[in-house]
Amino acid sequence: MTIDVFGSDEQAAVPVDLARFVALARYVLEAEQVRGDVELSLLFVDPRTIADLNRRFLDEEGPTDVLAFPMDDDVTISGRQPDQGGRGPGAPSEAGEPPVVIGDVVVCPAIASAQAEAAGRPVDDELALLVVHGVLHLLRYDHEEPADEAVMRARERELLEAFRAGRAPTGTFR
Repeated sequence: MTIDVFGSDEQAAVPVDLARFVALARYVLEAEQVRGDVELSLLFVDPRTIADLNRRFLDEEGPTDVLAFPMDDDVTISGRQPDQGGRGPGAPSEAGEPPVVIGDVVVCPAIASAQAEAAGRPVDDELALLVVHGVLHLLRYDHEEPADEAVMRARERELLEAFRAGRAPTGTFR
């Protein structure tokens, strides 16, 4: 089993500890029991870039803090859902098969910085929350309904606290 998280810092407005956030994204995937050979991309971009993505893919105007772009609608996670067939995280790897690309998480540090300042917390804490939030979206968590939002927010807190404390990732929350 290989979990590869590719990180890229494509902005200059806010210093980003790329290695830390790549490790955090990997931690979330491990905690959510993603199995098999999988890949995820984590990109830090400027407001103009994320505004363009927001407009092109979500028909929303202006920059946002984080976007998640799942690559496979049939992603299944070991312990969460039965395998719907096909190869996804959780399905056994076959020799010669390429890894499953879970998707991309795109974070805007400039927006995160403004949000952190308004909330009175460190920028790194805001960025960490956005990374976890984006990865959980790729794993089909959402916050459209109040009950789903409560589950997602609780899982975000649990993962962030465990990561900061250096605890090994454990089981799925749902």
